[in-house]
Order: sequence, then structure tokens, then C-alpha cells
Amino acid sequence: MPRSTYYQSLRKTESPRERKNKKLTKKIRQIHLDSNERYGAPKIHLSLINDGFKVSLKRVQRLMKKADIRSITKKKYRPYPSKEKVIQLGNLLKRDFSTQTINEKWVTDITYIHTLKDGWCYLASVLDLHSKKIVGYSFSRSMTTNLVIKAVENAYHTQKPAKGLLLHSDLGSQYTSCEFMNFVQSLGMVQSFSQKGCPYDNACIESFHAILKKEEVNHIQYADYTSAKLAMFQFIESWYNRKRIHSSLGYQTPQMIENQIKQSA
Repeated sequence: MPRSTYYQSLRKTESPRERKNKKLTKKIRQIHLDSNERYGAPKIHLSLINDGFKVSLKRVQRLMKKADIRSITKKKYRPYPSKEKVIQLGNLLKRDFSTQTINEKWVTDITYIHTLKDGWCYLASVLDLHSKKIVGYSFSRSMTTNLVIKAVENAYHTQKPAKGLLLHSDLGSQYTSCEFMNFVQSLGMVQSFSQKGCPYDNACIESFHAILKKEEVNHIQYADYTSAKLAMFQFIESWYNRKRIHSSLGYQTPQMIENQIKQSA
């Protein structure tokens, strides 16, 4: 071996490619941390492109694997199905999730949140099918009709929809109660119900609750009702509605979509 080759090997320099990879990895880590470790390679890749980086998705995946950066995901809790008989009511949505604007079709459902001190608590959410925004929600220690009324009431006062809005839910006793049905009617909304034994009619709101569980709830043990309520507020208002980009929205946030609609009106 020539002497010059030997001494050159001792003074190994970093290649331009290696320097670029280090810069990319640093930026990837920052985007990942800013999302509370919720973003995977596709969304991190898009964020890099939006920030002016020219990089392929495969390269992002490769750098993330090397740096052991990954999205946090856990399976959601699935409660045991109820054996109680339900009466089929009118399904006006019929899995037609298409919309022309906001406040045209809303879907609503309840999910379970566990706390160490207070046991199971319940979150009722209302989602706009056009913007995918959670327009209303309510959190309680009991799964009552009042829980779902407060969620819809919250959505109504925030959005101020015109009469004739379609509100879709499953056949849970809270949604089929006379108290809730009378309340919905008083707001000028038209109620629709999922087909008995069919989970697909309410897939959009169930998808939100799955995201909530995978990105937040399944990674934390909430001490009590109060701490869980604060976490739900932060996830929905600070993260999901205003910061989390959605592939179904062209990688925009729900709040961006709503703002665009209001500005063009």
C-alpha cells in the first residue's frame, strides 16, 4: 500500500452525502418530536418537502430506520358488544360521506377513556364530514344522554349551522332516547342512524376515535377524570383540529379547510 494512501485513510473526511443525511436526520427528528412522535415517514416526508427539502420517501424511511425513529401506534380498546336488542331507525346517510361544504353532514359517537382513580370516563365527539374537524365534544364520568346532548350543543353553538343539517349516529340508547331526539329536532337538524349490526355507516367518527387511541390514549395512564379531560382538550383543539395534517384532506389540517370555506363565502 502506498504511504500516501495509508495516511489519507487516517484523515477520513465526511462526504457531502453523509453531511446531507445528518442534516436530514436532525430535521426528521425535529418534525417527529413536534408531532409528539405521532407522524410516520409519509407525513414527515411531506413536511420536509414543504420546508424546501428535496428528498424521496424511501430515503426518509431509510434514515428513520437507521436513527430508530418511528410513529407511536397501539391497537385501540374494543369494548364487548352489547347483547341488548335495538330497533332499526332511518338511515339517511347510507354511507354517502360526500359533501359540498362544512356543516352539511355531522357524525357522532362515544368512546371509552380509562383513568386510574375514577375508572372509565366517556368522550362524545361530533365530526364534520367535509373538514374532518371535531366541531363539538363532551367528556364525562357517566355515559348518559346528557353527555351526547352537550357534545352536539357545543358543536351547534360553535358552528351555527343552517337548518337541515344531517346528524348521523349509531343506535346507542343515548342517541335514540326521546330527550336527545327532541333536542336535535329543536335545533333544526335531521337525525340519521346506522344500520343495525353495520359498523361502516359511522366509520369516519370511529376512525377519529381510533386515531385518538393510537396517538394519545394508549400511551398514557391518566391519573383521574380531570387530567384525562385536559388531555382530550389538548389533543382535539391543539393537535388534531389545528396541527395534524390529513392525507384525505390533501395533507391539510381540518381548521385550514374550514378557514378556506369561510374566506371564500
